[in-house]
Amino acid sequence: MKEFQNTDYWAIILGGSSGLGLASAKKLAQHGMNICIIHRNPRSEMEAIQSDFDVIRSNGIEFLSFNTDAINKDKIAEVISEIKNKIGEKGSIRCLVHSIAKGNLKPMASKTETPLSTDDFQITLQAMAISLYDWTKSIFKDNLFAKDARIISFTSEGNTKAMPYYGAVSAAKAALEAISRNIALEFAPFGIRSNCIQAGVTNTQSLQMIPNSDKIINYSEKRNPFKRLTTPEDVANVVYLLCKDEASWINGAIIPVDGGERIS
Repeated sequence: MKEFQNTDYWAIILGGSSGLGLASAKKLAQHGMNICIIHRNPRSEMEAIQSDFDVIRSNGIEFLSFNTDAINKDKIAEVISEIKNKIGEKGSIRCLVHSIAKGNLKPMASKTETPLSTDDFQITLQAMAISLYDWTKSIFKDNLFAKDARIISFTSEGNTKAMPYYGAVSAAKAALEAISRNIALEFAPFGIRSNCIQAGVTNTQSLQMIPNSDKIINYSEKRNPFKRLTTPEDVANVVYLLCKDEASWINGAIIPVDGGERIS
């Protein structure tokens, strides 16, 4: 059943060319949601990415993609203007998925490596937290949200736990959750719900960039009650559930999607 078919609903996926964002785009497209992906990738990666985009298109939905800087406010305005022209008067944005992973992974203290700087913190916070509000505000300003819209972002256990090299990203995740909660409060009168998904350890490109990620993977597999990592598809399934009509009363939540990893 393609429950979003013929609804003229769109999902905007920020960071949708890989990992959780791409899996979410594929899942929503399978259920008839039109998809717009904003991503930032070099030309060398585009052949593989276009193959994934073809899979999304094969569901018979409308599809847009923009290889641009989702953090730049001028670019945001340009993309939203193009989206507005594409979806027309009947279309609306049912779902905004924030999956931007642009963080500095440096130690706070080291005699051999360059430590985190203030600029590193600011860049990471802007990309991985504040940009959620920038996109929400811009879409809202242009009256593109559906009457019952869903904003979904991705956090991690690093929101409360300290990890080497993760200081800037950890700060961004905490800020992201705070922004998501306030969106849930202040935009509720306009029919907008906002929630964070706290995904378990997932073997994505972002994880692989963390130093000693192999140790994180090994530990997480042993720790998880199901003895496996979370997959992007596990997370995408919950993105889909949160977009359903029946999820309209879920707002301002941090939802664990980790198979119980956090409890052990």
